[in-house]
Amino acid sequence: MVTIPQAVLAAPIAPGETALPEAKRFTREVLTAWAVMSVSARAERLVEELLADRTGEPVELAWIHCGQSIRLEVREKPKERTPASPAGASEWGEAYGPGVRARWATIDLPEEERAPEAGEERAAEARHGAGWLGFLADASDLLAGTLDPDMVPAIIAQVVVPRLATWCAVHTAEHAGGPLRLAYVWHADETQLDRLRRRLSDLPEAGADGPELQQIGEWQTLAFPLTARGRRLGVMRLGRRDTFPEEIVQIAEDLSRRAALSMDNARLYARQAAAKLALQRSLLPPELPVIPGLDFHVIYEPAGEDNEVGGDFYDLFPVGDGAWRFAIGDVCGTGPEAAAVTGLARHTLRLLAREGYGVAAVVGRLNQAILEEGERARFLTLLHGEIASGENGVDLTLLSAGHPEPLRLRPDGTVEPVATPQTLLGIFPEADYAAERVHLDPGDVLLAVTDGVTERRSGSRLLDDDGGLARLLADCAGLSARAVAERIRRAVQEFAAEPSTDDVAILALRVP
Repeated sequence: MVTIPQAVLAAPIAPGETALPEAKRFTREVLTAWAVMSVSARAERLVEELLADRTGEPVELAWIHCGQSIRLEVREKPKERTPASPAGASEWGEAYGPGVRARWATIDLPEEERAPEAGEERAAEARHGAGWLGFLADASDLLAGTLDPDMVPAIIAQVVVPRLATWCAVHTAEHAGGPLRLAYVWHADETQLDRLRRRLSDLPEAGADGPELQQIGEWQTLAFPLTARGRRLGVMRLGRRDTFPEEIVQIAEDLSRRAALSMDNARLYARQAAAKLALQRSLLPPELPVIPGLDFHVIYEPAGEDNEVGGDFYDLFPVGDGAWRFAIGDVCGTGPEAAAVTGLARHTLRLLAREGYGVAAVVGRLNQAILEEGERARFLTLLHGEIASGENGVDLTLLSAGHPEPLRLRPDGTVEPVATPQTLLGIFPEADYAAERVHLDPGDVLLAVTDGVTERRSGSRLLDDDGGLARLLADCAGLSARAVAERIRRAVQEFAAEPSTDDVAILALRVP
């Protein structure tokens, strides 16, 4: 009797040390797809024997499901060899074709894992079904490739149609277990979409325990619950005019589980991203004020593609009686712990300043507040100051706690530091801080930056080596505050080819 192969899965195996591990991995995938893992140990031994002396040359590994047994073939170019009987094989031998020599061996399957005898029609279906392993792998890749929960239903429907069904509709619940709404529908014939949507609106809600079969007009429909981690997220409904083959039902059920997990992951990611964005935005100051007699500009660029706020922060706010306070700081570290210190610093500065505390008193109390955070505490560098209108210019009260020194630019291009460095915050409880007074004449510019500017690296060089920042600022004489800040930002970007890995904050104050 001629045995008709019910499925064939083959893969090229490149020569080298990875040949045997790759062949075993492929074998395990095949046995899993065919649900015959009980013979995996025997199958891997066959792979070892048939590839034992062939890891130095390319071969093709083919597994063939014959219903009552599975057969392994190792195909290569013909060579003179004396065949040996592989251990664990029910039958073995060699076969030759045009330019190909195949050494083969078969393993008899246990009774409960044997497939029924296949006629021509069944064999044709099985040969077609051999591609389902790749189909599910491709579908999984597509689903895993998006973290947008609104995209997942569209991917599900377009994966299903027309491979598994004529049309597919995905209903989702805004909250797990809540009422369903039609999220996406797709039809092999796009002209039928509107008609299909109207019919779907009249369908009863599908159950949540497993595939549910319904006959709706000329359509047979199958509804699969989308359930992940014990939560019902929606329903995937498939429709076709003929009966769903058992193989299609199994593939669709497997796909529904993968789709539900992908949808749940996307929703979890979206919730985390929304919470992160809300936290980040809470750390940014509200709209900056207008300060009479002062031109100012702020640039803030957190490192990382998905960050709106990093460890650096800035603020500029009124405190009454024609006075304003400003701050620019840098929290050591990243993540939620650094964000917590950023929020503590910004809100403490505002609260104490509006309660009438002077610059030095505010910084001292902020130092104590950070230390009281215990293990959650983070070091903080800070430049804090008060702005007040003075005679023929602006009076500043400044305190620099471990922060890169602020620089004053004179109209003639002279640049000088204007604050004495003091201890950064979050280290010594007994630290004593003192503020300094600085006067800005008309045309003067005060530049304050974080170490994302001064420590911008290109190879072994830093931007501020040998007074690099001061030289950049000296070339900005006569420019507006915005132009000064933008020129410094551009210099930071151009200093090295690779993107910056540190946050950048720049504050420029100029007396017109």
